Amino acid sequence: MSGGALITLKEDATDAGGSANGGGGNSNMASSQQNSGSGNANTAANANGSNGGPPEGTRQNSLQRIQLRKQKVFNLPVPQKLAKLSMYSACQSEGCRCTGWKTPQENRHRDVESSSYCPEFTEECRSCRHALQNHIAHLDGISGSQMNDLLGAIIDMENLFMSMQRVEDEDTKKVYLYLFRLLRQCVLTRQQAVIRGPLGDPPFESPCIAKAVSSFVFYKYNHLSQTELQTMTEVAKTFLNFLNHYNFEPPSMRRTGLTHEDASTYKINYTRWLVFCHVPAFCNSLRHFETSLVFGRTLLRTIFKYMAEQLRNKCSSERDRFPADKRSIITQMPKFLDALKAELLKDDSPIWDQGFRPSTAFIIQQRKRQQEASTGAGASKRTGAGEPAHKRVKKESTDRASGDSHFEDLSDETVVRALKAISESKAINKSEILFPVNVSRDENVKAEEQQRAIEFHVVGNSLTKQVDKQTIFWLIGLQAVFAYQLPEMPREYISQLVFDTKHKTLALIKENQPIGGICFRPFSSQGFTEIVFCAVTMSEQVKGYGTHLMNHLKDYSIKHGIRHLLTYADCDAIGYFKKQGFSKDIKLARPVYAGFIKEYDGATLMHCELHPSIVNIKFVLVIRKQSEILKELIAQRHNEVQKVRPGLTCFKEGLRSIPVESIPGLREIGWKPQMRAQRTARPLEESSDPEKLAASFTAVLQSVRQHQAAWPFLRPVTTAEVPDYYDHIKYPMDLKTMGERLKQGYYVTRRLFMADMARIFSNCRFYNSPETEYYRCANSLERYFQTKMRELGLWDK
Repeated sequence: MSGGALITLKEDATDAGGSANGGGGNSNMASSQQNSGSGNANTAANANGSNGGPPEGTRQNSLQRIQLRKQKVFNLPVPQKLAKLSMYSACQSEGCRCTGWKTPQENRHRDVESSSYCPEFTEECRSCRHALQNHIAHLDGISGSQMNDLLGAIIDMENLFMSMQRVEDEDTKKVYLYLFRLLRQCVLTRQQAVIRGPLGDPPFESPCIAKAVSSFVFYKYNHLSQTELQTMTEVAKTFLNFLNHYNFEPPSMRRTGLTHEDASTYKINYTRWLVFCHVPAFCNSLRHFETSLVFGRTLLRTIFKYMAEQLRNKCSSERDRFPADKRSIITQMPKFLDALKAELLKDDSPIWDQGFRPSTAFIIQQRKRQQEASTGAGASKRTGAGEPAHKRVKKESTDRASGDSHFEDLSDETVVRALKAISESKAINKSEILFPVNVSRDENVKAEEQQRAIEFHVVGNSLTKQVDKQTIFWLIGLQAVFAYQLPEMPREYISQLVFDTKHKTLALIKENQPIGGICFRPFSSQGFTEIVFCAVTMSEQVKGYGTHLMNHLKDYSIKHGIRHLLTYADCDAIGYFKKQGFSKDIKLARPVYAGFIKEYDGATLMHCELHPSIVNIKFVLVIRKQSEILKELIAQRHNEVQKVRPGLTCFKEGLRSIPVESIPGLREIGWKPQMRAQRTARPLEESSDPEKLAASFTAVLQSVRQHQAAWPFLRPVTTAEVPDYYDHIKYPMDLKTMGERLKQGYYVTRRLFMADMARIFSNCRFYNSPETEYYRCANSLERYFQTKMRELGLWDK
């Protein structure tokens, strides 16, 4: 298939029978399903089980039967495949409106998928009386893979039709009908099924449930030992797997105990789950998404109580079936669910913060475990969409490079030094202070606000409490501003909304007079605010007041938990709203705002999504300051690159190799050590006797301490001796610290021991110049250390 068939989901869907006959025109659909021997798969109809759906075995059996049937059809001779396609292909004869070839009356109960019946291309259609070949004339030259794609879509469509007959819930039946029509249209047009419409596109919430649960494991259990942490990680995986296979109850069964708002939200999410997660699990023609990757906190809050109860029951009933080494997962599951529930109900829980990230060490540890698990499963096992193991490693590295990695941020000291340099530069260049360049209008407005020349107030009318005279005075002034600046809007309508108790107005006050404002209505339950009027007095325009007004409204909305702004803009206001971050691309699902927002003829609906971490009134200042810091750091780095450093003399003294990071100037130009793929441990990597290994390390360390060149490295460097040492050396190491680590059992492998010793020498070379005594001591002691390691059989370089 190619291209994309776009069909919008309608609420007023007709009955399933009308779709089956009108869309496909094939009365043999049901009999084809029954005669195929696999059309009785429970598939989508199981979504309406009141207890979370059928057992996993039933689900797997249904999916297996569907795949077996598809494979059977794919293996049919080409004439039989074409006969199957003809039943869903419009007649190509001129003027004929037949939408699918129908078997003759005498063969209407025979199945084209069976080996006993293959219709001739000359057989006439029972409906239009044209030959079968007239229905497949457009399929000349079609490849085998394209033919199989169409046949797979037809089987998916027939399964959906049978599901529509079995399901009783009307909401679910409408969704199946929509998907049935979508696949029917795709078969007719030979295009790929693409779902577009008011449901929006996955993912629907951020962060998703999977990310939040991963953050929860780190947030709650990071203090545990490695074994206990691994157990809780497995518990989390079990929970997510259960969620991905959980069958949601239809909205009609969840109305009790839910408010109207919650019921409406659940209905939307239930429909999304059917369309993007559940049905595509058995319909390969539709793109499939995991529930835990596209939904977030809203859905989990709605279903958690019921899902957790079923998961507890399942763990209790199947405890004896689990292997002994996995029963700890069953034991920890109730505690995990209780702790997750507490974080789910907390409004300020960090696991639902988009900016929350586990530490790099934790993520590396998790990835290492995943790699070990995948290695243990066998190199021949394929993952994802059929990717081999050797390709999976490349894909993971690509994912990290595309944004999943954690880049090192600038240190506070670096930023402070850059800011200090910027301040000194401005102090020297007096003209830049007296005659600043590129000063934005927004800065002038903020200066007026700081001097109290202008003020911003959110005002509104009220029926429950006394409204002070100042507020009434400002509302009257705002009504006059809106009426004068929006002459095409009826004054009565403006007055009605400005003084309406459900609307509020952000007023711009200058000399106690309103000179501009934004009238808006917040819909907290729906998560958006509607902007009704936005205007500034003519004499005060082009001064940046409009932008600053909108920034104040954005910060006000974020403070009250609202993340979306919607407005209908006329042709003259579209440019202004685009500059304020609004777009014609509406990312909110239509059911969220339909029926709430006021619609205007001749106006364009625009949307702005707010980020909770951005302070909008300071945004321009922050970006400008970041730009200055970046330019200063680039200038500093440029100066560092221009430096000429002396060459290396260590090789003349007999040293065979040195760490790359010890080369003078390498770090200054931006070089950083790269993460190497972990290699399989060599026989020398670890000793079977830890005490023997520790004894070897003790002997080496004692010999190194007694060497005549060891005196600079016996203890940590103090700031009293070298004030700026720790400004340059971020990871200090010395022989005393190594001795303490050895006593604590830190060096479980020789690699750790060798790394700390190498760190001593590389730090010395990095800080000191080659002509110093310290530099020569580092070279001499390193050669001695390598010799001692070779004598004990611990050096393989």
